[in-house]
Amino acid sequence: MNAHHQYCQDKAAASGSSFYYSFMFLPPERRRAITALYAYCREVDDVVDECTDPGVARTKLAWWRDEVARLYAGKPQHPVTKALADVVAAFDITEAQLVMVIEGMAMDLEYNRYPDFATLQTYCHRVAGVVGLMSARIFGYTDPRTLDYAADLGLAFQLTNIIRDVGEDARRNRVYIPLDELASAGIDASQIVHGHDSEAIRKLMMVQVDRALATYDQAFTKLPAPDRKSQLPGIIMAAIYRTLLEEIRADGCRVLTHRTSLTPVRKLWIAWKTWMKG
Repeated sequence: MNAHHQYCQDKAAASGSSFYYSFMFLPPERRRAITALYAYCREVDDVVDECTDPGVARTKLAWWRDEVARLYAGKPQHPVTKALADVVAAFDITEAQLVMVIEGMAMDLEYNRYPDFATLQTYCHRVAGVVGLMSARIFGYTDPRTLDYAADLGLAFQLTNIIRDVGEDARRNRVYIPLDELASAGIDASQIVHGHDSEAIRKLMMVQVDRALATYDQAFTKLPAPDRKSQLPGIIMAAIYRTLLEEIRADGCRVLTHRTSLTPVRKLWIAWKTWMKG
């Protein structure tokens, strides 16, 4: 493994993400490719999460847009894009797809509230649905319907992240629960931001959990049987995330004050069990 791919491997391993466990069973070439893509997503996401100055964050995202252009011009500078140089042509990853991920992250600099689910879906598609499409290409597919499945699966993943991270996001003054749904439940966004947990909030979060689970179900209705085996990494990830949602539900959806997570051993067990089922 060269230094660029080792950088991506270290970035993925350090994150502790559930995605890491879904990559473990892939053949080496595809594992290197998906790890490079994941590292790219982490790099641009970290720009928004770690920069307290929006102006600095915008400048850094602009650098990444330029860096993606340099990648497709054959002149990448960053270890992640140097690793992606081995990937984009082999798996038909387009410049527009990589840029759209940046555009999704940039939405976090413009919005800290989402008026309705349609607006939130746009955000989710850019930061996760497009990643699902690119991932499906790396995993391998024969039926174009698999790409529809992958986009929906990316949406489901992002909805799960939003539910899990409600409290953490609130401390950054970010509320991803649609404002019209909060209003219908008699909840003001300030209650979320200030961590004022209530029965109404927990009931609304139960609705969010149900919607995320339904989105997983919707995704899997679109996965053609012949592509199921090649798409197993996404299926593993879905198994881990669905388990997380069930844990959140069992805990009474107290996501404003508690952050539910699964242990690495449990994630590995779910991954292995799902892989063996095929």
